[in-house]
Amino acid sequence: MTLIIPKDYDPRLSIRDTEAAIRYIRETFQDEFGGQMNLQRMSAPMFVEQSTGLNDNLNGVEKPVSFTMKGLPGETIEVVHSLAKWKRMALKKYGFGMHEGLYTNMNAIRKDEDLDNFHSIYVDQWDWEKVIAKDERTEETLKDTVRTIFKVIKHMEHEVWYKFPQAVYHLPDEIHFVTTQELEDRWPDLTPMEREDKIAKELGAVFVMKIGDKLKRSGKPHDGRAPDYDDWQLNGDIIFWYEPLQCKLEISSMGIRVSEESMREQLKKAGEEDRAKLPFHQMLLNGELPYSIGGGIGQSRLCMLLLGKAHVGEVQASVWPQEMLDKCAQAHIQIL
Repeated sequence: MTLIIPKDYDPRLSIRDTEAAIRYIRETFQDEFGGQMNLQRMSAPMFVEQSTGLNDNLNGVEKPVSFTMKGLPGETIEVVHSLAKWKRMALKKYGFGMHEGLYTNMNAIRKDEDLDNFHSIYVDQWDWEKVIAKDERTEETLKDTVRTIFKVIKHMEHEVWYKFPQAVYHLPDEIHFVTTQELEDRWPDLTPMEREDKIAKELGAVFVMKIGDKLKRSGKPHDGRAPDYDDWQLNGDIIFWYEPLQCKLEISSMGIRVSEESMREQLKKAGEEDRAKLPFHQMLLNGELPYSIGGGIGQSRLCMLLLGKAHVGEVQASVWPQEMLDKCAQAHIQIL
């Protein structure tokens, strides 16, 4: 457990006013985001059958919360880590056409999460996915999509300022792009997360690209990415420099999804070739799924960013160690 306590912290809004702001941000953002991206809101599962291979295995070490159920004897049910694979299946199942897509409220439990100001075992995000053509699987498609998302977030800042002027946290006016290899070349002696802090402080808002493959100097990935949903050459994270805590804040992980070719290559690199036998992977390898781009945008993190909050527990209800609760209370951090 790590915790940053900002000096002389002022939450600015009461808990009830904070709740009103949370509702406003969540309802307004999803409508504007869906409209800008041509996405329809859809219902999504909170848990899936283990045998389908639909659950996201994140960095490969986190264990999903799982259970059995009376109606499916012999089957293990897993609470989702994310809906990365389910969404691509849904695009096909529900008949989405070219440049159409969906978004959904994704709620997950990540019980192995290391808790800090930004991380909770409860994850709430807008998961989204959109059909693209194979020849649109390019860096320019990725960057254009990132710019659109940034534009919606920036517009939300103005919307929140109008209703809650005393609370809004002001964001930079543009987003920049950098690759993980460029970060390693520039700061080879720093850790990947220290590099992200450096570039975020320098640029304000940045999309860190190409996450998952090994870097040239260290021979290690910048960060873990499952080998079977994002293309490691066409993905990244949207991060902001967050002045209240003097560190970077990640808002979104996203990317162009794997093709048949890139999934085979990435499964081999990850030593996960056995996953190719699972139903989702078979459909993809057989060309039965649409090419797509997608990602997740943290709901609580967006609220935290726009309202200048010091802890994600101020904008979501979860479970925290008593030591963390006590330190937050002393610093006037209002954990829900």
